[in-house]
Amino acid sequence: MPELPEVEVTRRGVAPYLEGQIVTGVVVRRSGLRWPFPADLPALLCGRAIGLTGRRGKYLLIGFEHGTLIIHLGMSGHLRILPLGSAPQKHDHFDLQAGSRLLRLTDPRRFGAVLWHPAQDGSVEQHLLLRGLGVEPFGPDFSGRMLYLQTRLRRAAIKQVLLAGDIVVGVGNIYASESLFQAGINPKTPAHRIGPARFEKLAQAIRAILSAAITQGGSTLRDFVGADGQSGYFQQSYFVYDRAGAACRVCGGTIRQIRQGQRSTFYCVNCQK
Repeated sequence: MPELPEVEVTRRGVAPYLEGQIVTGVVVRRSGLRWPFPADLPALLCGRAIGLTGRRGKYLLIGFEHGTLIIHLGMSGHLRILPLGSAPQKHDHFDLQAGSRLLRLTDPRRFGAVLWHPAQDGSVEQHLLLRGLGVEPFGPDFSGRMLYLQTRLRRAAIKQVLLAGDIVVGVGNIYASESLFQAGINPKTPAHRIGPARFEKLAQAIRAILSAAITQGGSTLRDFVGADGQSGYFQQSYFVYDRAGAACRVCGGTIRQIRQGQRSTFYCVNCQK
């Protein structure tokens, strides 16, 4: 599944082609994906100027004066900027045409979403899918102290707490494993047993790992490609993720793999206590 770095890479890729442009066409090729497409989407958007793009967690936001288009890439989706008139392929479900280009959503497994939040309903942050999200890892409210205070009653393993997304968003499976390794924290450790100093190291690691992933174009996650069609290559920098049985690049020990909440976790027993 595309995680925060992949969505941010996508946002940065599409923004120059969308912001300030007038929507000249909207094409939907099915009734919806995970949820139905808004029935009046072409009428809502055609002739309207696109404002700024944004991101909230794993949701891409395309702003208009009268509302916000919310796009989620689901398990296998990606967005591409293509020349106007580009022929659609089997899994191309949604086009937003602007200027001489179009934004195309391709989603083979159809777990993505295209939704509309009207301005009259208030801030997009109040949308049902966004209102329960935690803080952004690059925002001013995120810190080791915040993680510490928010986890005093959390007895679940720290890896699971990070994935829940209600304290901090966007730290998905890959980046949680890598951040915990960099911070030297065993992913099985109950969150409430981690002290302030270790949480500060974890907060710094999360920011560093996510920043590096964005710089390197994200990770190649099966079907994910950026808006320019290029795959990310952060996976070449993994210390633990998907390296079960391999030697730790720090201590030389063996990387282990366990299952936590139906997701694979990778860690080094020697480096992560």
